[in-house]
Amino acid sequence: MYINYDYYRIFYYVAKYRNISQAAKLLLNNQPNLTRTIKKLEAELGCPLFLRSRKGMKLTPEGERLYEHIRIAIEHIDAGESEITESRNLQNGTVYIAASEVALRCLLLPVLKKYRLLYPGIHVRISNHSTPQAIEALRDGSADIAVVTTPTVRAASLVETNVKPIKEVAVCSSYFSALSGRQITLSELTGFPLISLGKDTKSFEFYSALFTTHGLTYNPDIEAFTADQILPMVEADLGIGFVPEEFLRGENGVFKINLKETIPERNVVLIKRKEQPLSVAAKELERMILENVDE
Repeated sequence: MYINYDYYRIFYYVAKYRNISQAAKLLLNNQPNLTRTIKKLEAELGCPLFLRSRKGMKLTPEGERLYEHIRIAIEHIDAGESEITESRNLQNGTVYIAASEVALRCLLLPVLKKYRLLYPGIHVRISNHSTPQAIEALRDGSADIAVVTTPTVRAASLVETNVKPIKEVAVCSSYFSALSGRQITLSELTGFPLISLGKDTKSFEFYSALFTTHGLTYNPDIEAFTADQILPMVEADLGIGFVPEEFLRGENGVFKINLKETIPERNVVLIKRKEQPLSVAAKELERMILENVDE
């Protein structure tokens, strides 16, 4: 059975207010049109939906049952329309960001601070992800944009933009004093306990490739869950780690290892879906992030 959606919308407002005149005003229509529509709907469904009296319109048992279903549908549609309208301005809305720990600390935090000051009505939801997890969040629609570090997972449906280079360094605590005051090779580092992100991360893949390039095996003794955990583990004399140089600002108890081999630069990148437009709020955040692009 196909019944015009407008019939149900009119039925909803008449049933809600129990008054055709009031429903007509809200719908910018007139009473005779609404009366005709209700009669057509009753004819289509084959049962009366209202009991009419001088006091107004009262739902029949059939009308009550129909109203419970129609009410949910109409209110969901209205809520969806309101959400879409809000997302088209910078007064309301929500932006969903999938971010890695390094990208958050090395780029995103000051941008988000400025964004919140400019647009306090926008809700910002940030999920902490590894690069593969962030890209999966983009694919399944649970994130509007991803801000992560290279290497990434390339996909035809996604487009990425390099925003900021990241220089990483090897660090250790004074416990490993044998590594201070001289140049150290990667080969020598393999004789010490190494701390790394897990094998399912792109960071692990990056350092594994670096060691392989020099004929070495990357076999960390400790695997951290997030990049933020590496530095405290280094400070606790648990081993040698690789962290962005920016993580060392104001840090005591650790020092950079003078490494002979060069660690290739990585980049903080912004990734979004290629064919799906961003909301106004997400697009503005994207613009503010891309202001930091290092030419």
